[in-house]
Amino acid sequence: MENSEKRRVRLTICGLDYVLLCAKDDEYMQALGAQLHEDITRMLKTNGRISATQAAVLCALQAMDEAREAQTAAENLRARIQDYLEDAAQMKKEAELSRHEAEQLQRENAELKRRKP
Repeated sequence: MENSEKRRVRLTICGLDYVLLCAKDDEYMQALGAQLHEDITRMLKTNGRISATQAAVLCALQAMDEAREAQTAAENLRARIQDYLEDAAQMKKEAELSRHEAEQLQRENAELKRRKP
């Protein structure tokens, strides 16, 4: 994305201001910043012996873990969908073959009825 399409977004996370240059809209970035602030604050309250930097690193690791799990789940879904599409294509072929066989049997049946004295 070109720099001309990027905007400056100011976020405050745990009392520190950050100015980001990004293409995402302000509301989205503010929501991410608010969530990160909550996560770091919760981490600090849970373990009072860690620093804000350590809490931020732990939050980053947790976010990366969640992202990888989501990616794995998406890949699994894509594979399942591909399997379903392949199954559907095979069933469509089988249905067409069955339709063709049924038509052939109907023609043969009609021919036999016509020949019957």
